[in-house]
Parts: sequence; C-alpha cells; structure tokens
Amino acid sequence: MTTADAELRLLAEAREWAAQDPDPATREALLELVRLVDDGDPGARQELEDSFRGTLQFGTAGLRAALGPGPNRMNRVVVRRAAAGLAAFLGDAVGKAAPGTRPRAVVGYDARHNSDVFASETAAIFTAAGIETFLLPGALPTPVLAYAVRALGCDGGVMVTASHNPPQDNGYKVYLGRHAVAADGDGAQIVAPYDAEIAARIDAVGTLGSITLAADGWTVLDGSLAADYERATAALAMQERFPARDLRIVLTPLHGVGGGTAVDVLAAAGFTDVTVVAEQADPDPDFPTVSFPNPEEPGALDLALEAAARLDADLVIANDPDADRAAVAAKDPDTGAWRMLRGDEVGSLLGAHMVARLADGAATGADGDSPGVFANSIVSSRLLARIAAAAGFAHEETLTGFKWISRVPGLVYGYEEALGYCVAPDLVKDKDGISAAVLIAELAATAKAAGKTVFDTLDELYLQHGLHASDQLSIRVADLGLLDAMMNRLRVSPPESFGQSAVEVFTDLAEGSAELPPTEGLLYITRNLTRVIIRPSGTEPKLKCYLEVIQQVESAAELPAARQAARASLDEVLHDVSEALGL
Repeated sequence: MTTADAELRLLAEAREWAAQDPDPATREALLELVRLVDDGDPGARQELEDSFRGTLQFGTAGLRAALGPGPNRMNRVVVRRAAAGLAAFLGDAVGKAAPGTRPRAVVGYDARHNSDVFASETAAIFTAAGIETFLLPGALPTPVLAYAVRALGCDGGVMVTASHNPPQDNGYKVYLGRHAVAADGDGAQIVAPYDAEIAARIDAVGTLGSITLAADGWTVLDGSLAADYERATAALAMQERFPARDLRIVLTPLHGVGGGTAVDVLAAAGFTDVTVVAEQADPDPDFPTVSFPNPEEPGALDLALEAAARLDADLVIANDPDADRAAVAAKDPDTGAWRMLRGDEVGSLLGAHMVARLADGAATGADGDSPGVFANSIVSSRLLARIAAAAGFAHEETLTGFKWISRVPGLVYGYEEALGYCVAPDLVKDKDGISAAVLIAELAATAKAAGKTVFDTLDELYLQHGLHASDQLSIRVADLGLLDAMMNRLRVSPPESFGQSAVEVFTDLAEGSAELPPTEGLLYITRNLTRVIIRPSGTEPKLKCYLEVIQQVESAAELPAARQAARASLDEVLHDVSEALGL
C-alpha cells in the first residue's frame, strides 16, 4: 500500500468513526483533524495515526488513555463498547455461578473530564442488559466504589478514573464480586484470566448502534452508602488504646475528590486540627497548581509543605486525585527540613503500627478464620517481612499491584511502595488512601505523645531489623519497543555485580515460580543483600528500576554513618544499573 493509499484509508476510517460518534465534541475534533490532514499538516497526521493505531486494549488495569476521538483513546464510543462487553461477561458469569440470579453492579466516578458521562452511560448500558445497577451520587473516591461493591453485594463494579495520570487522561477500572469471581477476589480489581474474558466480550460487541442504553431504571444512590464508608473507616481508630489526638495535620487532595471525605473521616476519628491546602481543596480536572497530579512527582507537595511550615504542623498527608493512595511528609529532625517519606518508609511504619494494634491476639485475616498475614509487592522493601516475622505473623510477597496484594488469604495489612496501603481489607479490598490516613495520623500522634517523631519510630525499626534504604530509577520512553530492547539487553548481558557486590541470585520473573505467576521483570540479589528489580511499568511507558540496600546497625549512634553508607551504596548501584541499561 502506498503512502497516499494509507492516508486515504486513514481519512476514510476517521470519517466513518465521526459519523457514529455520539459525542459532538470528539466528533468535531476528529473532523478538524481530518481537515488539517487534508491540508498537509504533519502534526495532525501523526495525531490521527496514533488515535487510530489499533484499539485501546482492555487489561488488568481496565482501560486508561488520553481523552479524544478514535479507537485508541478514551471516549464515549470506546466506553460504550467496554460497558457492553463487561455487561455480557457479568451476565454469563452470574448465569453460570448462580442460575436465575440477576447480576448486580455499581458504578462510580471521579471529577475528571467526562467521568460523569462515562459513568452514566455505563449505568444505562448495564441496566439495558438486565443488570441491577447502582450509580454513586457524585464524584467520590475510588475506595468508596470498592467499598460499595461488597457492601451492596455486587457482582461487578466500575470506577471511572485515571487516578494520578495527567489531566488529559481518563480510565475505566473494573472490580468483580460475589458470583462473578473466585472468593479470594470478591471486591478486588480484576486479574487474569478475567481481563482476557472481558476483553473477548468487548471484541464480540457488534456495531455501536447495536448497544442499547436504557433511559432510566438504575438506582442513583443517596449519601448513605458514602456515610457508611466514612463511619466504618473512622471506626478503625483505636482511641481507647491509642488515645493521643494532639496532631496538627495539613491535608491536600491535589484537586481530587478525596478532600471532603478525608476531612470528615479524620474528624470522626478524633483528628480535628486539619488544614486543607486551599488552592488544591476543590476538585478540578485541570489540576492547575501541579505539573503532574501525582504526590510522588517533584513539586506536587510544594504548597502543602509551605502551609505546614507556616502553621508549624506535625504532618502533611496528601491523597492522589482519586484518593486511593496516601503520601506523608514530616520535618526531619536531623536536617530540620520537611521531606516526603518514601512509600516503603510509610509502609513499614504502618506495618509496625498494625502489629501494635493486633497485640491483643486478634491476629486474624479479613476472612476471620485464617492467621493474620502481612503482604507487600515484590518491588517493595523487605523490611515489612522482618517486622511481621519478629511479631509472629506470616508474610507474603506478591506481584506489583493491589489486584494481587488484596487476594492474599488472611490478609490483615498490605502495601506497595507506590504509596498504596490496605489497612482494612474487610472494608476495602484495595488500596485506600483515606483509611491509611487515619492510621498514619494515629501512629504519628502516638509517637508525638511519647516525645518522638515518625522518623524516631523508623530509627527504632532500623535498630531492630537493619536500615533498609531504597531508591528508584524510572526511564520514560517514547517508543514502547525500547522497553523490550532494554530488557533483552539485560538478558543477553546480565550484570555480574551491583555496588561492588557480586550477584548471587538472578531470577527472570517472566518464568514464574511456585510463589509468583509469570511477570515481565528481572530480579538480582547480591552477596551483601543488595536487591535490584527491573521491570516495565504496567500503566505508563516507563522502565522502572527498584533498588534496596541493607545496613546493619547496633546502636543509635551508628545510624548517621549507616545512612551515609546506604546512600553511597545506592548511588553506586544506580550508576551500575544505568551502565547495564546502556544509558
């Protein structure tokens, strides 16, 4: 096919898409692109080619992409097809598991552009397909939707959100429950093989015109379910055992939907001295005060840290825009400067606090029968495993993502280094930045009442279990093929050492094991227990490298030197990883 023929075919496909597009905004944008391509605009041609470069793939993260026209973008056509395919899957799954039972589903949404439209059309399609459908009453946090799946006894749940992605993106996150999934996944995000089964149903959907939308018939929930979530989450606070509440908190929802819920929950738990960053308090899909609405990104917490310094606060808590993650910052007593804690630091602090909360012997899992289990993703710190073992708890490592962590039998606490924490799996079988905020406040207030900071508590963990220091290297690429090339380079020429310590264990995670299903990634452990894991991101065009070193310390006096040694080791390992990748 000649270049001219390919362009004619692309333009014809675009015009055909525009003719069926129910959204006047994306239809007009697409026709404008067609006009610009006709006029010879190379940028418009590149945009049009990318918009029609295949179909947006449905996977374990559901759907997530930039908003815009075409099959490779998030829009009403793609969402309608996804909803119709998911409705078919739910009907089949429930019909097989519980013949004669009407499927039930709940739909939620955040405040991003078009989230409400995607959610309401999903509810209309589910209803037309015979599913008893509930729609959350407004833009609410993802944990509320995850809670609703189980609280309402639903077989499926959809959350329209792109979490912490840039403003131009949106997404479609799917949960399964009750009759649609095995018991360990009831209320959790989808994993294989359910993703492939749903994708197959989406592929089998006919023309857009064949998808029926009901005019009404679904239930728009009132505020009682969200209020139930707030009460249950606030009740996690153990005020009789951990009574301290003298804590000044600065909170930012980063222009997301979690601010009001988080403030209400913290107040109900006894933490009333909470100041919300005014510039970021209200939901705003354009996220005007941050370059990237992710609390991990440089600069995202600047306004919160400025407010904390001005107010002489004790703690900063930040939720990402859909409030399923939580970031923490505090004043480092060694430097006097405010800094954000790494996800592994918060994960370890929460793990130790969970041990203290379970000290009365109530160490049972979310199912109420099995022994309590602590878990974290394989790329997270190994410190939690040592904390759990010392307290007599079982511990498991999982693949990255809460779709795996939440499925650990008997889970009482799980986390991943990317600021995700599950402190109440019986309430929300997923990460939850609001329930995590309650326990973070509880442990910080308890430390303050004892004349300590969260950093002092961390030091106590290091003295007992070794100083665990971690870092990351993320390499963003324009061409996804570069990720394969970099991974192949490591397989062909495997590194022999990191940080002057010989590699003693090398595991190709793609081969799988008795403990972990196959996943694309490489794991190295050296003689001095330095660990390096290299894997492509599951949600972004990035190669991610996770590094951890361990320094043994015998006394508090050794901690400053141990920190310096750990930082020097991490810098060496970073250099070696970059060299191994050919950077």
